[in-house]
Amino acid sequence: MKILLTNDDGIHAPGIESLHAQLVGSDAHPDPLGEIFTVAPLTVQSATSHGITYHTPLMINETQINNHPGFAVDGRPADCTKLALTNLWPEKFGQGSRPDLVISGMNAGANCGINVLYSGTVAAAIEAAFLGIPAIAISLHLDRELQSDRPNPDYDFAARVARRVIDDVIAGGLPDQHEILSINIPATGRLREDAEIVVCPMNTHAMIDRYDERTAPNGERYFWAAGSGLDFHGADEGTDVPELLDGKITITPLSFDLTNYDRLKFWTQRTQK
Repeated sequence: MKILLTNDDGIHAPGIESLHAQLVGSDAHPDPLGEIFTVAPLTVQSATSHGITYHTPLMINETQINNHPGFAVDGRPADCTKLALTNLWPEKFGQGSRPDLVISGMNAGANCGINVLYSGTVAAAIEAAFLGIPAIAISLHLDRELQSDRPNPDYDFAARVARRVIDDVIAGGLPDQHEILSINIPATGRLREDAEIVVCPMNTHAMIDRYDERTAPNGERYFWAAGSGLDFHGADEGTDVPELLDGKITITPLSFDLTNYDRLKFWTQRTQK
């Protein structure tokens, strides 16, 4: 199996390095999941959602990740998937070839609830699904209130667990061609090697946003985002947010079709009077 690996935290972020190490083979998982080809952003691109680059060039640099070759793209996560599938992958594997699977992550921070709409990690996976390639997004909850997660979480432990989850998920076959699986790993301070896996919907309540007001040296006002990222106006029982906070690994199947099919008939009747 051939796999494209990407992320949104940058190609040298600890999350992608730890996950890459588990995918290519480790003491915990000696068998490689497949041949891994890494194309990821040059710099941190968190919360860039599905933005793409049109008006500036996409500069690339050949680099190393765990002593394996990879490409760093000076662009956004969706750019990385686009460029990889259109140019870089065919250069390496031949024209007309495509990955069997795209994996995006491991992200530093949970992508549960409506965070999936802001997430560059999820966007990189969705971009692959646009083209009919099965995709998996992997995210790690960072809980800075846990002493064990400060100052740095145990990315290697989380990646070992993530590899186990991926193996379990694809044991019966890959996701459908246009399907995305968003997997969230609990904070390492409460993560167990044998943590329960639950398949659940995303929480759809809005986030509680907070901004600190500050004053620049020249006297101008400015605001700095101060929300926690996991503080919502509500969290329905059985959705990804409460399940993740309860120490469970959550898997949420995603689709990129935003059509509200329940309302098609209503709006058709209203506009055809």
